[in-house]
Amino acid sequence: MSGKDLKEEYIEILWNMFEVDDKDINSLKKKLGDDFSDEPLKQLEEEGTIIRNREQGRVELSESGRVFARKLIRAHRIGERLIHDVLGGDFEVGACELEHIMNIGLVDSICTLLGHPRECPHGKPIPEGDCCRSAETIAYSSVISLTEMEVGQTAKVAYVCSVRDQQLHIIDSLQIKPGVSITLHQKRPSYVIKCEGAHIALDEEVASNIRLWKDTCAGQPSRVIPPQRGGRHRGRFFRGKGRKHRPR
Repeated sequence: MSGKDLKEEYIEILWNMFEVDDKDINSLKKKLGDDFSDEPLKQLEEEGTIIRNREQGRVELSESGRVFARKLIRAHRIGERLIHDVLGGDFEVGACELEHIMNIGLVDSICTLLGHPRECPHGKPIPEGDCCRSAETIAYSSVISLTEMEVGQTAKVAYVCSVRDQQLHIIDSLQIKPGVSITLHQKRPSYVIKCEGAHIALDEEVASNIRLWKDTCAGQPSRVIPPQRGGRHRGRFFRGKGRKHRPR
Protein backbone atom coordinates (compact mmCIF):
# COMPACT_ATOMS: atom_id res chain seq x y z
CA MET A 1 0.00 0.00 0.00
CA SER A 2 1.40 3.38 -1.00
CA GLY A 3 1.85 6.21 1.47
CA LYS A 4 -1.02 8.10 -0.13
CA ASP A 5 -3.37 5.11 0.07
CA LEU A 6 -2.43 4.48 3.69
CA LYS A 7 -3.16 8.08 4.68
CA GLU A 8 -6.52 7.90 2.92
CA GLU A 9 -7.29 4.70 4.82
CA TYR A 10 -6.67 6.60 8.07
CA ILE A 11 -8.82 9.49 6.89
CA GLU A 12 -11.73 7.19 6.00
CA ILE A 13 -11.60 5.44 9.38
CA LEU A 14 -11.46 8.80 11.15
CA TRP A 15 -14.58 9.82 9.22
CA ASN A 16 -16.37 6.68 10.45
CA MET A 17 -15.31 7.62 13.97
CA PHE A 18 -16.52 11.18 13.38
CA GLU A 19 -19.96 9.84 12.44
CA VAL A 20 -20.31 8.28 15.90
CA ASP A 21 -18.47 11.08 17.74
CA ASP A 22 -15.51 8.86 18.63
CA LYS A 23 -12.15 10.63 19.06
CA ASP A 24 -10.26 7.95 20.99
CA ILE A 25 -7.01 7.06 19.23
CA ASN A 26 -7.35 3.52 20.58
CA SER A 27 -10.41 3.10 18.36
CA LEU A 28 -8.26 3.98 15.35
CA LYS A 29 -5.58 1.52 16.43
CA LYS A 30 -8.17 -1.23 16.92
CA LYS A 31 -9.69 -0.71 13.48
CA LEU A 32 -6.29 -0.74 11.74
CA GLY A 33 -4.85 -3.60 13.76
CA ASP A 34 -1.39 -4.63 12.57
CA ASP A 35 -1.52 -1.95 9.86
CA PHE A 36 -1.38 0.85 12.41
CA SER A 37 1.65 3.13 12.30
CA ASP A 38 2.23 6.51 13.89
CA GLU A 39 3.96 7.92 10.79
CA PRO A 40 0.79 8.58 8.73
CA LEU A 41 -0.70 10.40 11.72
CA LYS A 42 2.37 12.64 11.91
CA GLN A 43 2.08 13.43 8.21
CA LEU A 44 -1.63 14.16 8.44
CA GLU A 45 -1.04 16.39 11.44
CA GLU A 46 1.68 18.34 9.61
CA GLU A 47 -0.66 18.78 6.64
CA GLY A 48 -3.42 20.11 8.90
CA THR A 49 -5.76 17.24 8.05
CA ILE A 50 -6.14 16.03 11.65
CA ILE A 51 -6.03 17.52 15.14
CA ARG A 52 -4.27 15.39 17.72
CA ASN A 53 -4.15 15.66 21.51
CA ARG A 54 -1.47 13.26 22.71
CA GLU A 55 -2.07 13.90 26.41
CA GLN A 56 -5.74 12.94 26.17
CA GLY A 57 -5.17 10.25 23.54
CA ARG A 58 -7.62 11.92 21.14
CA VAL A 59 -7.50 12.43 17.40
CA GLU A 60 -10.04 13.87 14.96
CA LEU A 61 -10.32 15.32 11.49
CA SER A 62 -9.80 19.06 11.16
CA GLU A 63 -12.36 21.13 9.27
CA SER A 64 -10.35 20.82 6.03
CA GLY A 65 -9.82 17.13 6.76
CA ARG A 66 -13.57 16.57 7.01
CA VAL A 67 -14.09 18.26 3.65
CA PHE A 68 -11.58 15.91 2.00
CA ALA A 69 -12.84 12.83 3.88
CA ARG A 70 -16.42 13.60 2.90
CA LYS A 71 -15.49 13.44 -0.79
CA LEU A 72 -13.66 10.12 -0.32
CA ILE A 73 -16.51 8.57 1.65
CA ARG A 74 -19.15 9.78 -0.78
CA ALA A 75 -17.24 8.33 -3.76
CA HIS A 76 -16.70 5.03 -1.94
CA ARG A 77 -20.30 4.57 -0.81
CA ILE A 78 -21.75 5.64 -4.17
CA GLY A 79 -19.36 3.11 -5.77
CA GLU A 80 -20.67 0.42 -3.42
CA ARG A 81 -24.25 1.21 -4.41
CA LEU A 82 -23.41 1.11 -8.11
CA ILE A 83 -21.68 -2.27 -7.92
CA HIS A 84 -24.16 -3.77 -5.45
CA ASP A 85 -27.33 -2.59 -7.23
CA VAL A 86 -26.35 -2.58 -10.90
CA LEU A 87 -23.12 -4.43 -11.67
CA GLY A 88 -23.04 -7.20 -9.07
CA GLY A 89 -19.85 -8.69 -7.70
CA ASP A 90 -17.60 -7.75 -4.79
CA PHE A 91 -18.76 -4.20 -4.07
CA GLU A 92 -16.19 -3.68 -1.29
CA VAL A 93 -13.16 -4.31 -3.49
CA GLY A 94 -14.65 -2.49 -6.47
CA ALA A 95 -15.57 0.59 -4.45
CA CYS A 96 -12.03 0.78 -3.05
CA GLU A 97 -10.76 1.08 -6.62
CA LEU A 98 -13.43 3.51 -7.78
CA GLU A 99 -13.03 6.01 -4.96
CA HIS A 100 -9.53 6.95 -6.16
CA ILE A 101 -10.49 7.67 -9.76
CA MET A 102 -13.97 9.18 -9.64
CA ASN A 103 -14.20 12.95 -9.85
CA ILE A 104 -17.06 14.91 -8.30
CA GLY A 105 -18.93 15.23 -11.59
CA LEU A 106 -18.82 11.50 -12.24
CA VAL A 107 -19.87 10.67 -8.68
CA ASP A 108 -22.84 13.04 -8.97
CA SER A 109 -23.81 11.52 -12.32
CA ILE A 110 -23.81 8.00 -10.84
CA CYS A 111 -25.72 9.27 -7.80
CA THR A 112 -28.39 10.73 -10.09
CA LEU A 113 -28.55 7.51 -12.12
CA LEU A 114 -29.20 5.54 -8.92
CA GLY A 115 -31.93 7.92 -7.75
CA HIS A 116 -29.84 9.71 -5.08
CA PRO A 117 -29.56 6.80 -2.60
CA ARG A 118 -29.34 7.78 1.06
CA GLU A 119 -27.41 4.75 2.33
CA CYS A 120 -24.64 2.41 1.20
CA PRO A 121 -25.29 -1.38 1.21
CA HIS A 122 -24.06 -1.48 4.84
CA GLY A 123 -26.77 0.99 5.86
CA LYS A 124 -24.33 3.87 6.41
CA PRO A 125 -25.34 7.36 5.24
CA ILE A 126 -24.01 8.61 1.91
CA PRO A 127 -22.92 12.25 2.23
CA GLU A 128 -25.13 14.46 0.09
CA GLY A 129 -23.87 16.05 -3.09
CA ASP A 130 -25.11 19.10 -4.93
CA CYS A 131 -27.13 16.78 -7.16
CA CYS A 132 -29.00 15.42 -4.13
CA ARG A 133 -29.84 18.84 -2.77
CA SER A 134 -31.06 20.17 -6.11
CA ALA A 135 -33.20 17.08 -6.81
CA GLU A 136 -34.28 16.29 -3.25
CA THR A 137 -38.01 16.65 -3.94
CA ILE A 138 -37.80 14.55 -7.08
CA ALA A 139 -35.78 11.84 -5.36
CA TYR A 140 -38.19 11.54 -2.45
CA SER A 141 -41.20 11.31 -4.77
CA SER A 142 -39.60 8.78 -7.12
CA VAL A 143 -38.70 5.99 -4.68
CA ILE A 144 -40.97 4.43 -2.07
CA SER A 145 -40.64 1.62 0.43
CA LEU A 146 -42.36 -1.71 -0.14
CA THR A 147 -44.34 -1.01 3.06
CA GLU A 148 -45.96 1.97 1.29
CA MET A 149 -47.43 -0.20 -1.47
CA GLU A 150 -51.06 -1.25 -1.54
CA VAL A 151 -52.03 -4.92 -1.64
CA GLY A 152 -52.36 -6.01 -5.26
CA GLN A 153 -49.92 -3.47 -6.66
CA THR A 154 -46.87 -4.35 -8.73
CA ALA A 155 -43.69 -2.26 -8.95
CA LYS A 156 -40.07 -2.56 -10.00
CA VAL A 157 -37.27 -2.71 -7.44
CA ALA A 158 -34.98 0.32 -7.38
CA TYR A 159 -32.54 -0.92 -4.74
CA VAL A 160 -32.33 -2.65 -1.37
CA CYS A 161 -30.90 -1.03 1.76
CA SER A 162 -29.30 -3.18 4.44
CA VAL A 163 -29.55 -1.87 7.97
CA ARG A 164 -27.58 -4.79 9.40
CA ASP A 165 -24.70 -6.73 7.89
CA GLN A 166 -26.61 -10.01 8.22
CA GLN A 167 -29.05 -8.72 5.60
CA LEU A 168 -26.40 -7.89 3.00
CA HIS A 169 -27.13 -11.06 1.04
CA ILE A 170 -30.88 -10.64 0.96
CA ILE A 171 -30.95 -9.84 -2.78
CA ASP A 172 -29.11 -13.01 -3.79
CA SER A 173 -31.06 -15.29 -1.48
CA LEU A 174 -34.55 -13.94 -2.19
CA GLN A 175 -33.95 -13.09 -5.86
CA ILE A 176 -35.01 -9.50 -5.13
CA LYS A 177 -32.84 -7.47 -7.49
CA PRO A 178 -32.96 -3.99 -9.00
CA GLY A 179 -35.21 -3.99 -12.05
CA VAL A 180 -37.32 -7.03 -11.17
CA SER A 181 -41.06 -6.65 -10.62
CA ILE A 182 -42.70 -7.65 -7.36
CA THR A 183 -46.37 -7.87 -6.45
CA LEU A 184 -47.59 -7.32 -2.91
CA HIS A 185 -50.14 -9.95 -1.84
CA GLN A 186 -50.56 -9.18 1.86
CA LYS A 187 -49.24 -6.99 4.66
CA ARG A 188 -50.32 -8.90 7.77
CA PRO A 189 -49.36 -10.88 9.73
CA SER A 190 -46.28 -10.66 7.50
CA TYR A 191 -45.59 -9.13 4.11
CA VAL A 192 -46.02 -11.63 1.28
CA ILE A 193 -44.79 -10.74 -2.19
CA LYS A 194 -44.49 -12.55 -5.48
CA CYS A 195 -41.08 -12.16 -7.11
CA GLU A 196 -39.60 -14.12 -10.00
CA GLY A 197 -42.39 -16.71 -9.73
CA ALA A 198 -41.88 -17.36 -6.00
CA HIS A 199 -44.00 -16.29 -3.04
CA ILE A 200 -41.82 -14.78 -0.32
CA ALA A 201 -42.71 -13.90 3.26
CA LEU A 202 -40.90 -10.92 4.78
CA ASP A 203 -41.00 -9.25 8.16
CA GLU A 204 -41.60 -5.50 8.30
CA GLU A 205 -37.93 -4.60 8.82
CA VAL A 206 -36.81 -6.37 5.66
CA ALA A 207 -39.82 -5.08 3.70
CA SER A 208 -39.05 -1.48 4.69
CA ASN A 209 -35.55 -1.85 3.24
CA ILE A 210 -36.84 -2.71 -0.25
CA ARG A 211 -37.17 0.48 -2.30
CA LEU A 212 -39.31 0.62 -5.44
CA TRP A 213 -39.73 3.04 -8.33
CA LYS A 214 -43.00 4.81 -7.60
CA ASP A 215 -43.78 5.50 -11.25
CA THR A 216 -43.80 1.75 -11.98
CA CYS A 217 -46.58 1.00 -9.46
CA ALA A 218 -49.49 -0.59 -11.28
CA GLY A 219 -52.65 -2.42 -10.40
CA GLN A 220 -55.40 -1.77 -7.90
CA PRO A 221 -55.72 -3.02 -4.32
CA SER A 222 -57.20 -6.50 -4.38
CA ARG A 223 -58.01 -9.38 -2.09
CA VAL A 224 -55.12 -11.32 -0.60
CA ILE A 225 -54.01 -14.15 -2.89
CA PRO A 226 -52.31 -16.84 -0.80
CA PRO A 227 -49.52 -18.98 -2.29
CA GLN A 228 -50.65 -22.23 -3.90
CA ARG A 229 -50.77 -25.29 -1.69
CA GLY A 230 -47.31 -26.74 -1.42
CA GLY A 231 -45.75 -23.38 -2.21
CA ARG A 232 -42.96 -22.19 -0.03
CA HIS A 233 -42.57 -18.89 1.84
CA ARG A 234 -38.94 -18.00 1.73
CA GLY A 235 -38.62 -15.17 4.26
CA ARG A 236 -35.14 -15.76 5.64
CA PHE A 237 -32.24 -13.87 7.13
CA PHE A 238 -28.77 -14.40 5.76
CA ARG A 239 -25.44 -15.14 7.31
CA GLY A 240 -22.88 -13.00 5.56
CA LYS A 241 -19.30 -14.23 5.56
CA GLY A 242 -16.61 -12.03 7.05
CA ARG A 243 -15.10 -9.60 4.54
CA LYS A 244 -11.45 -8.85 4.22
CA HIS A 245 -12.02 -5.20 3.36
CA ARG A 246 -13.27 -2.73 5.92
CA PRO A 247 -16.64 -1.01 5.31
CA ARG A 248 -16.33 2.73 4.67
